[in-house]
Amino acid sequence: MSSSPAASEVSPIADAAPQSLCARSPHVPADRLVAEMVPPPRFDAVRFATYLPDPNQPSQTEAVRILEGFAGGLGGAHAVAGGRRGLFGLGKAKAPKTPAGPRGVYLDGGYGVGKTHLLASLWHATPAEPALKAFGTFVELTNLVGALGFQQTVQTLSGHRLLCIDEFELDDPGDTVLVSTLLGRLVEAGVALAATSNTLPGKLGEGRFAAADFLREIQGLSARFRTLRIDGEDYRHRGLPEAPPPYSDEQVTKAAYATPGASLDDFPHLLDHLAKVHPSRYGALTDGLSAVCLTDVQPVPDQSTALRLVVLADRLYDREIPVLASGLPFDKLFSEEMLNGGYRKKYFRAISRLTALARDAKGLVATD
Repeated sequence: MSSSPAASEVSPIADAAPQSLCARSPHVPADRLVAEMVPPPRFDAVRFATYLPDPNQPSQTEAVRILEGFAGGLGGAHAVAGGRRGLFGLGKAKAPKTPAGPRGVYLDGGYGVGKTHLLASLWHATPAEPALKAFGTFVELTNLVGALGFQQTVQTLSGHRLLCIDEFELDDPGDTVLVSTLLGRLVEAGVALAATSNTLPGKLGEGRFAAADFLREIQGLSARFRTLRIDGEDYRHRGLPEAPPPYSDEQVTKAAYATPGASLDDFPHLLDHLAKVHPSRYGALTDGLSAVCLTDVQPVPDQSTALRLVVLADRLYDREIPVLASGLPFDKLFSEEMLNGGYRKKYFRAISRLTALARDAKGLVATD
């Protein structure tokens, strides 16, 4: 295996040198991209039965009831005769248009009320084999279109029973139009939809609901969605957690050598490498890793690089891969200009997730 530049300077402690993300350039076939559109590992076990509604918030209990009924209604045959299509929907008759009326649900609520838990529970409860259901974030869906092309994405997903989109991003007009158009084509093919969304820039402190923004952004599809408002308090600690202090280069490098399955990379080199790998492949970039070790963490130099790092942070968080780092703490990654700009919610999310993964990595460092 290839090792990182930092790894080459230290004598091995484990049986093998750490791996290097910078040495990986995964080529992911289209069928894997689609097959991986399932709830992330941290939501493998969630179900409607494991969602605990707040007895003081009847909308939470009502949301579970409606979603269970919605899932049950998806158990019939797909609009395409014979059910499952091939990967790209070839060789089958075109699906007839579905009747007018709600064909989707939109979960509207503040942070920490369990929208993703409910969305993943809907995916699990829908009576169809996993190959006929898709679950992903808005970013993952746009990355799929980037990897396959629009028409191929339509053909690939048109045979599905359900598409769940978490964190529908209202802060990117171009991608919003693209995905809205895609969803229109999928609804015509008989695909049911479910979504949550983020909050528009400038409204992060002004209330907790985004249904009006979501329905406006999807334009002609708004009549196809039933909005479920989920009231409640954030069950998690509110505010941005303080990042733990970083370790030294020597501590990180030793930990990487002592941890089977760990990677070790210089942070600026990793940022350069991410520009050479399509974001749809960032999940594959982390295949088989038990931990990610980074030396010389520095401020992210520009917005394009920052957005790529956000995607990598999401994939690491989904896979629960600890991140051990030296240099600056993760809450210093993004400039004030970035944190006050249109993509600030993404950057705050990345800081929060990397901070959580840094806390998970504490046990990798030997204590003398």
